[in-house]
Amino acid sequence: MASIFSKIVAGEIPCFKVAETENCLAFLDISPKCLGHTLVIPKREEDQFFDLSDDELCELMVFAKKVSQALEAVIPCLRVGVAVVGLEVPHVHVHLQPLNTMNDFGFKHEGPKLDNTQMQQLADQLADSYEKLT
Repeated sequence: MASIFSKIVAGEIPCFKVAETENCLAFLDISPKCLGHTLVIPKREEDQFFDLSDDELCELMVFAKKVSQALEAVIPCLRVGVAVVGLEVPHVHVHLQPLNTMNDFGFKHEGPKLDNTQMQQLADQLADSYEKLT
């Protein structure tokens, strides 16, 4: 059965897209833990991060690097944190979270509540920032 992320890739479920390449997609997390919390995924469904081929892994992380640069250009932060947990959805995904303190990173606290208009505005800002980098 296709994961929710595969359904997003296929266009069956909408997302707030930040960036896209032939093989990767970045979109805002719909339950963000901080402003700008972005998910980066390979378009090909794979359950576990280290089951990606070496080429897929490298491509995903280089793409994530560019997305993180776009985040830093739009969201004031000291750095962008990276996490690969992989238990929530059986499709490889990298969490990118803008950080200013050690307490900013995590999955237990509540993040900002943005409506769809605010999410789309943020996604558009990040997409514009990403386009300037490529």
